[in-house]
Amino acid sequence: MKILIAEDDLTSRLFMKKYLSKYGSCDVAMNGLEAIDLAMNAIEMENPYDLICLDIMMPKVDGIKALKAIREIESTSLQDGTAPSKIIMTTALNDKETVEEAYKYGCEAYAWKPIDVEKFDEVLKKINLI
Repeated sequence: MKILIAEDDLTSRLFMKKYLSKYGSCDVAMNGLEAIDLAMNAIEMENPYDLICLDIMMPKVDGIKALKAIREIESTSLQDGTAPSKIIMTTALNDKETVEEAYKYGCEAYAWKPIDVEKFDEVLKKINLI
């Protein structure tokens, strides 16, 4: 599995990379702009990410805007038959409006921080990644 982790907090980023690397190769982005660039490059190379984990509160471009941009890029650039990335939003926010907005723009799931690996594994199973 090819994974992108977009997280501005170093500790969270290192934790997510260590945890998810058992499922595949992990790239990391420190802000939403880097996440969009990496996702776009992967699509252009015809090797899109299977999973993208987006933190909501990131500098330059937040997770919601990154989600929306990635979905727009996928809708115009993915080859026929290529599935879009599964996107899980990660956040410490407990804001119903933000959650609804993320689902509106096409995320598959939400994971609350601090990340509970057992619950995260359940989410990965639910969206058919493991």
